[in-house]
Amino acid sequence: MIRIIALVSLLFFRIDSNAQYPGYTLLNHSETFKKSFARATAATESIQSNFSQEKTLTMLSEKMYSTGKFWYRQKDKLRMEYIQPYFYLMILNAGKIFINDGQKENKISANSNKVFQQVNRILIDCVSGKMLENPDFESRVFDSQNAFLVELKPLAKNLSKLYKNINIVIDKNDYTATAIEMFELSGDRTIIRFQNKELNALIPDSIFNIP
Repeated sequence: MIRIIALVSLLFFRIDSNAQYPGYTLLNHSETFKKSFARATAATESIQSNFSQEKTLTMLSEKMYSTGKFWYRQKDKLRMEYIQPYFYLMILNAGKIFINDGQKENKISANSNKVFQQVNRILIDCVSGKMLENPDFESRVFDSQNAFLVELKPLAKNLSKLYKNINIVIDKNDYTATAIEMFELSGDRTIIRFQNKELNALIPDSIFNIP
């Protein structure tokens, strides 16, 4: 359970929900964005990319950095493989979660309890473009010259006790996430940035196989 909660914290950036974001303006009427976003994400069958992660802990003065590779395929397959400075693998496939931290492997059914269900949905929704449909969050959309920022505020009690906001930066060119910004109520902060994205490439089933 602790590992799963830690995993969710990879996706949150703590920002006051009433805050404005530098360079962004609030879209009071976001229906046009939602329609364009839905069309683009429906046409995105797969994503593969590199990623970098920056984590700030309130108890440490130095930031923690890591890098890895990312794969997603509609509708419920996701793989995040941390390479540096340590190995850590997570696979989501058809409601099942597999984690390998380099020493121990864990297999979890996302249907085993509500927290696992929420974790599974959050991770998939962030990359599949379904986050605006998730009833566990209240959303606002902000606009800038090159990107949109989707701010998600947890409504579910168990999530709102841990996190304040999830922010997803959406590229205006292809409507895919370029960054997921995460802030926890504790003050810890994590940012995941996606680089060298390749859309709709053929990704073999073996990438998502759970041993």
